[in-house]
Amino acid sequence: MKRQLYIILASIFVGLGTIGIFLPLVPTTPFLLLATYFYMNSSQKRLRWLLRNRLLGPYIRSYLSKEGIPLQLKIRTLILLWATILYATFFATDKLYVQIMLIIIVISVSTHLILKKTRKKSS
Repeated sequence: MKRQLYIILASIFVGLGTIGIFLPLVPTTPFLLLATYFYMNSSQKRLRWLLRNRLLGPYIRSYLSKEGIPLQLKIRTLILLWATILYATFFATDKLYVQIMLIIIVISVSTHLILKKTRKKSS
């Protein structure tokens, strides 16, 4: 029963992570990391599929690798993150507590991303 629950949870997180690729306010990597954890503990076949998937696998591998994140990807991610959060903060809601929460989220995610190792260009 636990195995089936983990497979269901992992599949839900894969779906949410996939949505996150296309919707900037939905986090992709955390959902895919959760899916990885649940598949690791329930289905090696599904875990291999996730890690080898051409669309989803790179998110997991780049996050878990010791090589770091390419500088251009960091810059693009930060620009997109700030643009969407600022738009949502000032145009999509007028509730102060939501605006404060969004600003805290964007600062936290930006800090995490900036502190992640930057991949060196290979010569």
